[in-house]
Amino acid sequence: MPQVIFLPHAEHCPEGAVIEVEAGETVLNAALAHGIDIEHACEKSCACTTCHVVIREGFGSLEPSDELEDDMLDKAWGLEPNSRLSCQAVVADQDLVVEIPKYTINQVSEGH
Repeated sequence: MPQVIFLPHAEHCPEGAVIEVEAGETVLNAALAHGIDIEHACEKSCACTTCHVVIREGFGSLEPSDELEDDMLDKAWGLEPNSRLSCQAVVADQDLVVEIPKYTINQVSEGH
């Protein structure tokens, strides 16, 4: 079973986290199931950028992003070549190292 390693983030997981994930699960769902409360203002519908993450390792194992995700990512704060929306990034058979950016473009936290 692949692991998703979340790098430390002051608000969402100060110590970082290593979780085992079933292949086919999204990075966001895996995070939420393990108490890592990544913001997701559009309720996982690929309509915002609040769940933006950077895949530091294992990016090549993910299915390519589609045009809708790419359009949304263009609006994300701190966009990098290995950026993905965690609601769309589906874990495959390789481990991932994930960084949650410091900021989102969301003006107000929804407090999910």
